[in-house]
Amino acid sequence: QYRLAESGGGLVQPGGSLRLSCAASGFTFDYYAIAWFRQAPGKEREGVSCISSNGGDINYADSVKGRFTISRDNAKNMVYLQMNNLKPEDTAVYYCAADLIPCRSYQQYNFGTWGQGTQVSVSS
Repeated sequence: QYRLAESGGGLVQPGGSLRLSCAASGFTFDYYAIAWFRQAPGKEREGVSCISSNGGDINYADSVKGRFTISRDNAKNMVYLQMNNLKPEDTAVYYCAADLIPCRSYQQYNFGTWGQGTQVSVSS
């Protein structure tokens, strides 16, 4: 059974940092692109970042470029999202998703496997 599990969310002050983790199981992880999405209350889901199966292709939303870094460890079936200089507008539930797609189209693609999400709140 395909499974993704996010962790690492929490409450942080503006300017602070968090690292989200996405643990995968039940599928051949190193074949799959992994993306992070987020959804704030009353807003549409937004693609944040995507990393290809071998880590060679990485994409970021303009809103997080220079602040967020995605990485993966295929030996551990893990993907990470390091989030620095967090802003109140980063507040959302963050989800990781997996599928066999090129990352350049990740924001328009309906991923097949999703985690349950982790809450990130940025507030003073």
